Amino acid sequence: MEEGSTVVSDVSAVPPPEPSPHPAPPVPLASLLARAELGLRLRAGSPEVSLHWVHTSEMADPYPYLLGGELLLTAGVQLTDPARYVERVVEAGAAALGFGVTPVYDTVPPALVEACAAQGLPLIEVPPRTPFTAVARALWRLMAEARLHELRRVSEAQQSLATAAARPAPVPAVLGALASRLGGRAVLFGPNGTESAVAGREIPPEAGRALADLARVLGPRPGGPASASGEGGGLRLAAYALGGGEGLTLGVAAERRAPGDHTIAGVAVVLLSLLTAPHRAAGVTARDTALVRLLLGATPVDAAQALGPGPWTVVHASGGDGTPFAASALAAALGTPLLDAGRADGSSGAVGDAPPGAGGDAAGSRAAGDVRSGAGGDAAGSRAVGDVRSGAVPSRGGRPPAVRLLLPASSAVTAQPGWILGVSAPAEAGALAAADAEAARALRRAEATRTPLVRHRAAGFAGLVDPDEAAAHARTLLAPLSPVLADTLRTWLSLHGSWDRTAVAMDIHRNTVRQRIARAATLLDRDLDDPDVRMELWFALRSG
Repeated sequence: MEEGSTVVSDVSAVPPPEPSPHPAPPVPLASLLARAELGLRLRAGSPEVSLHWVHTSEMADPYPYLLGGELLLTAGVQLTDPARYVERVVEAGAAALGFGVTPVYDTVPPALVEACAAQGLPLIEVPPRTPFTAVARALWRLMAEARLHELRRVSEAQQSLATAAARPAPVPAVLGALASRLGGRAVLFGPNGTESAVAGREIPPEAGRALADLARVLGPRPGGPASASGEGGGLRLAAYALGGGEGLTLGVAAERRAPGDHTIAGVAVVLLSLLTAPHRAAGVTARDTALVRLLLGATPVDAAQALGPGPWTVVHASGGDGTPFAASALAAALGTPLLDAGRADGSSGAVGDAPPGAGGDAAGSRAAGDVRSGAGGDAAGSRAVGDVRSGAVPSRGGRPPAVRLLLPASSAVTAQPGWILGVSAPAEAGALAAADAEAARALRRAEATRTPLVRHRAAGFAGLVDPDEAAAHARTLLAPLSPVLADTLRTWLSLHGSWDRTAVAMDIHRNTVRQRIARAATLLDRDLDDPDVRMELWFALRSG
């Protein structure tokens, strides 16, 4: 049985992190089994589970190397206790197990079949003629097809909603288009929870009451949640607070919830917020006034007075679904019209990325080095590093700049599906540049730790040192490092020296991480295994 691997996993035995947001919809195992050329055979479990990625491992205990949701492929090289092995795979959250027969086993061990059946873990038999790479490639193709189909569906829905918004009665038309696209019911609730407008098919009374209750959870409260979801009457329910401060809520009920439905509903929220906001012209005038003041030489403090009294919160965001409305939908969800969408509104620079989810461990690492480490030099990512305080958010690892938003400090910032957020501390207009840098650093921490939302933290002990002296020392200490090496060292230290988590956070190969850290240690002439050295470098990187 051939075995392939594209990522070498960390050997530290720690619980697996939560699966990171995946760029493609999951694929049912049944779709993979339907590929006749693979000759796969289901030996236990249900074929209806969803596969998020594929991973190859011949470790006796694969638990530390799994993220959850993957199809784990193995030839059983170190399979000694099938029951314990399956138990660990299930604990790690793997979706299914693929077992390759020959050269180690002529057939799938009966004990393995029994253990998978007992644990409810789907088990597929991979015939000798089918290499694991063929299984992985087939899954990637299915995921690409699913993502293309979903993007087309979302794009068509966006066009339909935009067309509806231009009709003589735009609010009912948008609700009708939304209900049609989601195959359910769309309701616009007033501030008191009554139905202001309805479109779509009838739903059971139980579902109607549950949807109304869900809308009341949002309500007109300032700083309250922007969205909520639940189930009722056998239907999937969701509610979204509209912008404009009028307390209106959009409720949606449908039989299923596809990956793109939240984006489609977000577009409807933006359109309905614009269509129902009575003071929209006043808000536009205020923003125009602020812009004109800046262009005519006013200071940011003077210009900000046209927007409100302050203080303000700066939010940096990365993620979204790559559609043109993603950033606007995020702004509507957070309740602000002050948005710098960067390039995250559809022109993503990640088109050429390798197929996702091709995990592996040391058993097949020879397939990875030549592919990824060749572009892992320091210069390869230098274009992605820049000074956040310059006003332009730098691209990280080929990904587009962050979306930036400005909110009144009184507005609550909550995690948003599909987005990673970094939030600054409240700041007056004169300190917004510093708040922008705080939000950028918080976003980097959120991406490195795979946390949906990270807020700026107080300086702590670092605040006891004069900032100018700290910055001067940092410049001297870190002078030998290029921007790429400094960024890699910062991420590596923030993740406690984990090669794999640093590689995932920076979207590079772990061998590239090792090369960069070794190069940094040589240039600095420091022992990076010394905790005192690590602490000094961490403070320097934060102060520089």
